[in-house]
Amino acid sequence: MSVCGLDFGTSNTTLGTVINDVPVLAALEDYHVTIPSAIFYKADTGAFIGRKAIEAYVEGAPGRLMRSLKSVLGTSLIDETTRVGRERVSFRNVIAYYLGAVKRRAEQATGLELRQVVHGRPVHFVDDNPAGDAKAEATLRAIAKDVGFEDVTFQFEPIAAALDYERQINSEEIALIADIGGGTSDFSIVRLSPQRHRHADRKDDILANDGVRIGGTDFDRHLSLGVIMPLLGYRSAMKRAGLDVPSGYFHDLATWSSINRMYDSKVMNEVKQVRYEAQQPELLDRLVRVLDEQRGHTLAMEVEGAKIGLSDKPKSSIALDWIEPGLAAGVARKELVSHTQLLADRITARIKICLTQAGLKPEAIDAVFLTGGSVQLAHVRKAITAALPAARAIDGDTFGAVGKGLTVEAARRYGHG
Repeated sequence: MSVCGLDFGTSNTTLGTVINDVPVLAALEDYHVTIPSAIFYKADTGAFIGRKAIEAYVEGAPGRLMRSLKSVLGTSLIDETTRVGRERVSFRNVIAYYLGAVKRRAEQATGLELRQVVHGRPVHFVDDNPAGDAKAEATLRAIAKDVGFEDVTFQFEPIAAALDYERQINSEEIALIADIGGGTSDFSIVRLSPQRHRHADRKDDILANDGVRIGGTDFDRHLSLGVIMPLLGYRSAMKRAGLDVPSGYFHDLATWSSINRMYDSKVMNEVKQVRYEAQQPELLDRLVRVLDEQRGHTLAMEVEGAKIGLSDKPKSSIALDWIEPGLAAGVARKELVSHTQLLADRITARIKICLTQAGLKPEAIDAVFLTGGSVQLAHVRKAITAALPAARAIDGDTFGAVGKGLTVEAARRYGHG
């Protein structure tokens, strides 16, 4: 038997074990230590996870893709079912299938029997809802037990990232850990040092801990609503004066975890009826095309790709000629910023709340440790570093810092095996 740290993320997942007293991430998909948190249910039988799930969808294989699985935790969706082929499957069982497959792959890759796990969790699964937050953790604990873990404990993801960062320093410092993931933004202010790293009990070193349900998928949604959805009829007018086309369809289509709702036959019929009552039915024809072909995830992936591309170039383009010949959406970095600046501002506000919790002024922070895919967005990074002008900015392992820190914590809690 052996211990492990499991970072089940909204976008990607990692699992680490301890080898020669060092946390090492297991290869979960070919040689990759990260695996996308995605599942594709084939139309006939069985399922793919990770990159193969996304590839099957992109190649047009019959079936159903689901991404951002973690985002249903803490919402009413976790208790609901979703149609997979001719059957209905609970979202809880979808997550269990995925995590069970990850566990088996890690055991095969390492040759270890994994029974004890420190599971990562955001500071808040749900904002301003302690009962919902507790329920989300309890659900994830039960799922972990169902897939074969015997001992299941949790650690906040930014604290885990702090433990990974602490292995790199040689003197005491106060650090703010910023973990901007796919579904949440989490922050901790922690007192770190090589000597403290050896202590099992670190509660007195945690000066503040906070988070907000904003992540990369929210940036995707806002960019999609700003750039793509107007081409499909979002905010266009109905023939009846003073009314717009209902916006809920577009919000669901722009939200990773809600896309599959749009393929329900009842929703499809509603959209086709709206099309007859719209002033610009040609725009709704585009929406109908997307739904008929069940290509909502294609749109989401194109938007995500454009967002990532804008982190290092000023302009990007999204080809939509599969919807209509010649259709495309150009997007500039300034548009990404304008459509998502409020999200970045809310991240800055959370940092200020963290400082207040810790009773510290910004200049007291020696370093800000950045991890999570969304810190690569220039205006998000600026929102964080501008709030802490005196701190050194340290770039962590974008997708691996939390998983390695959870593994450090697992070794402390359970021993090495």
